[in-house]
Amino acid sequence: MTIPAASEAISALLAAARVALADVPAEALGREKSSRWRAPRIVRAGSAWHVGVLLLTHDALLATAEVLRAAEPVRRGYASESARARAERRAEASRGGFANGEIVHVGWTPIDLDRVAAGGSSGPLAHVDGVPSVRWSAAGGYMPLEAYLDDRIALLHSDRP
Repeated sequence: MTIPAASEAISALLAAARVALADVPAEALGREKSSRWRAPRIVRAGSAWHVGVLLLTHDALLATAEVLRAAEPVRRGYASESARARAERRAEASRGGFANGEIVHVGWTPIDLDRVAAGGSSGPLAHVDGVPSVRWSAAGGYMPLEAYLDDRIALLHSDRP
């Protein structure tokens, strides 16, 4: 498959996924922000559909990273330092303007679709044996992107009432 044809195939898959996800609520994207005068916070940077290891926006594809739920800061004892750190990250999202309980994706990275179409890889996406594919876990193998999107979108629809 030529690079333009591969690029068009990937674009067509993502366009079809966007149509299939039209009635599924998107989740918030956040970016870390800090200054000398304010406490660190996570601010809104758009929205995307969370499709497994991928975040699909209206015009891009991103690799997921940290997923958290915004929560107001509260004083309490913690059993571990990691619990304290997670609570602080939730509070940073709250300080940045996210509603309590809102899901926020932070640390995501753009996927270079042109690189994948050219036969390379970007984030969890790669061109494997001529087929755009997704590595759905660090230890897992690659799965064709089309099958992965179909499977994940079906799961998102089955979770809805």
